[in-house]
Amino acid sequence: MSLNLDLVGQTWESEGRAWTSTDAILYALGVGAGAQDPLAELPFTTENSHGVIQQVLPTFAVMLGGTRAGPKLGDFDLAQVLHAEQTISVRGPIPTHGRSRTSARVAGIYDKGSAALIVMESSLFDAETGRLIAEVGTGIFVRGEGGFGGERGTSAPWAAPDRPADHVVVYQTRPDQALLYRLSGDRNPLHSDPWLAGRAGFDRPILHGLCSYGFTGRALLHTLCGSDPAGFGMMSARFAAPVLPGQELAVHIWDDGETSRFVTKVGETVVLDRGRFTRVSR
Repeated sequence: MSLNLDLVGQTWESEGRAWTSTDAILYALGVGAGAQDPLAELPFTTENSHGVIQQVLPTFAVMLGGTRAGPKLGDFDLAQVLHAEQTISVRGPIPTHGRSRTSARVAGIYDKGSAALIVMESSLFDAETGRLIAEVGTGIFVRGEGGFGGERGTSAPWAAPDRPADHVVVYQTRPDQALLYRLSGDRNPLHSDPWLAGRAGFDRPILHGLCSYGFTGRALLHTLCGSDPAGFGMMSARFAAPVLPGQELAVHIWDDGETSRFVTKVGETVVLDRGRFTRVSR
């Protein structure tokens, strides 16, 4: 068995990542900000526009709170790995520049039969002030590594409301979206290398799940928070199907007040499922 099952419950600290206003802007461009109207999202895409104060997209937290510096999860092939789920809880607006410190742990490794689900949790702190910036939960599937006799795990119930979505936000991705998004730090070659994509069973490189997640986060921010990052609380979703760069994303949002539900679709195919979002009143 190539999974390191002894990691469950272990914690580790890492220096995290330093970032600048340019990194925040590059991330925003990577998740489509300004693509449809270059003047519509200037707080997230520029740092020196007249009368505009730069802000950071809340989903940028996924780039700052990763667990890459942790112990090796196993010796499985990278082509076996797929992103399964993602949660962020943002504790106020993210600074436009800074340096992070991360405390992380492997929360569980679950046996899904044909695959294993590894769940990691991390807390992201400002390295200088010690302020908690965000909490990040990440689940990855490792195909072919299930069947080891472990617990299957549980999930919270979720169902779309029995009514049409209150909002549908449509974004067009670019054919080179994955090449742009990877510059924010996720250099997994599954999203750029045709050879590895073929080994993973895809005809061509697919879009990062976290890129689709970032597009969806923009829709939630603008639709439910009035574009104010201070109102963005918790966002969680499961990755249900791959997206190809250049496809159109439609975010269907059911506004239930403080807590809302959402799915993201490509055509009739759900690509982000079981979405939950919590807005914050400040």
